[in-house]
Amino acid sequence: MKVKELNLPNTLTIFRILALPFCAYALFKNGGEDDSWRIIAFILFFIVGLSDILDGKIARSRNQITEFGKLLDPIADKAMLATASISASLLGMLSWWVTAIFLTREIAVTILRFAVIKKGVIPASKGAKLKTFFQNFSVGFYILPLPSYLNLPRDLFTAVAIYLTITTGVDYFRKVLRK
Repeated sequence: MKVKELNLPNTLTIFRILALPFCAYALFKNGGEDDSWRIIAFILFFIVGLSDILDGKIARSRNQITEFGKLLDPIADKAMLATASISASLLGMLSWWVTAIFLTREIAVTILRFAVIKKGVIPASKGAKLKTFFQNFSVGFYILPLPSYLNLPRDLFTAVAIYLTITTGVDYFRKVLRK
């Protein structure tokens, strides 16, 4: 990695990855059944998610977009989703099939990205960024100790996340196959 690649946006992306064990710790604290710790876990995951938005805005506004950042940012997104969804599934908060759909797409797109990296890094599309938003909040709504009357809105939000997960994954493969 070149020194110029280690700018503020890339440092924030590295922070996101390093913060994930603390997020998981908070979620698993007291067996995942302590509402206060679940709220703390949600807040920590939320802060990590906000840093994703912040690093992108800084990179664009300061013209600090790097190949390293284009590669690492989606990996950090996937690491956050994996940490949150696997943890929530292990604790019985989120169905494993939802986690499987989310992570299968993420792993497949990551493999695709590495397979074509010599031709350049595939940047995240607008649809993929929207997908990330829906995935993260979807899992977050399972982590939060919400009252049962919010189950339907939470599940509808998750349905949108699943739809975007599948359609944006198919879109990445179509784009690569066209080239």
